[in-house]
Amino acid sequence: MFISDEIEMAETLQIALSAQGFQVSVIHDGLRGLLAIRRVVPDLVVASWSPPGLSGLELCDRLRSGQNTLPIILLTEGNDPKERIAGLEAGAIDCLSFPFEKEEFIARIRANLVRCNLEPGKSPILRCADIVLNIETREVFRGDRLIQLTAKEFDLLEYLMTHYFQVLTRAQILENVWGYNYSGNSNIVEVYVRYLRNKLNRQNEKNLILTIRGVGYILRETEVKTSEAS
Repeated sequence: MFISDEIEMAETLQIALSAQGFQVSVIHDGLRGLLAIRRVVPDLVVASWSPPGLSGLELCDRLRSGQNTLPIILLTEGNDPKERIAGLEAGAIDCLSFPFEKEEFIARIRANLVRCNLEPGKSPILRCADIVLNIETREVFRGDRLIQLTAKEFDLLEYLMTHYFQVLTRAQILENVWGYNYSGNSNIVEVYVRYLRNKLNRQNEKNLILTIRGVGYILRETEVKTSEAS
């Protein structure tokens, strides 16, 4: 998971990491990032020094005070050893200062995952609120209820949960769930989102797959503003 308000940098690094086989969610607010961490439990978090809502240092403090040992890499804003020391003392597993090369950044992530005995992108369990998805068994539960999904419904839900709290365009979903060469019904994303909602919310549970007008969809637990469609 990447928590940063530097949108261009975050998107560039997300593309580079995805090309190396990592599954990356980008969140541009510290408080939302903290909520997402508690729901999804990523393998590793990269946080910039001062995203809005909650700084990188505060994020480390919150997690460590709750006995959360999730590995965190902090990106400092300058080549100041005092910042790196503060980050490490707050509980970061590593600190990296701007500017840095993408290759070094990816190498640091790999090294720290190995250090924590984690294999990149291999965590089998995804969680959002009371929804639990097991990638290995391809089972989905909402609370105690087992939800029967088709293969494509499962793939769509996995993609949404992997990018929890991130707005995904219809084009992104179509490309990553159906593939580059899909030439079928242009409304297929809307159709399958409706299928998923019907199955996930069958017992009047809260809807977590929200529509962002004119953009796409987001999987999130909190309510959207009135300017957004639910």
